Amino acid sequence: MKPLVSVIIPAYNEAENIKQNRLTSVYAYLKKQTYSFEIILVDDGSIDTTKEALKQFAADKKEVIVLNEPHRGKAGTVRAGMLAATGTYRLFTDFDQSTPIEEIEKMLPFFDRGSDVVIGSREVEGSLRDKEPWYRHLMGKGFNFGVQLVAVHGIHDTQCGFKIMTEKAVKTLFPLLQVTMVSSKGAFTGAFDVELLFLARKMGFKIAEVPVKWYHVESKRVSPVKDSIRMAWQVILIRWAYLTRKYAI
Repeated sequence: MKPLVSVIIPAYNEAENIKQNRLTSVYAYLKKQTYSFEIILVDDGSIDTTKEALKQFAADKKEVIVLNEPHRGKAGTVRAGMLAATGTYRLFTDFDQSTPIEEIEKMLPFFDRGSDVVIGSREVEGSLRDKEPWYRHLMGKGFNFGVQLVAVHGIHDTQCGFKIMTEKAVKTLFPLLQVTMVSSKGAFTGAFDVELLFLARKMGFKIAEVPVKWYHVESKRVSPVKDSIRMAWQVILIRWAYLTRKYAI
């Protein structure tokens, strides 16, 4: 039976988060809901014990699927999971659950109101952005200001890793990604959220921005300054790709 909701969780060297029962919490929450679901865990070529742990977690759960992908970075990993999913609505969410899975309940009603893409936001009224260092928040504000100037005007937070969309939007948008699909060493996220929303706007999909709870989870795997510079460059390349008609739209 086709599930109503697919939850896609990208994983790269997540052994520590697995020990903290992040996946157990997601699964337990969804099992309590009245709607059908599937969870797709997409390993991004992890080099720790993540692959084995994901396989073990899924072994006795018919709703859980594990995909083992070559290491490409978050864009390619999320893309693989979203396109492999079968749900009517497809959510991608971060492994560390910085935005808790239960925030999905705020987003699902927007599909009945005609939305195609519903994104979690840490910047609109009613949201909660907890325990984030001031410099990270400032950097995020600066990045979003640039994004609004260059690519996606009017969206307050493109980077919250909690987005859900219809099957049609997924099948239309994800195959178009190109600027942010470059392979990357390490845990680089990239600006694929920006490219996705940029394309959604150009293709006429209705986007809703919904306030969510978000809790800062410290990570030593990312370099805020270096990654922000690389992401800013990708945003410029997204606009350039559109101006030079590289997208098939």
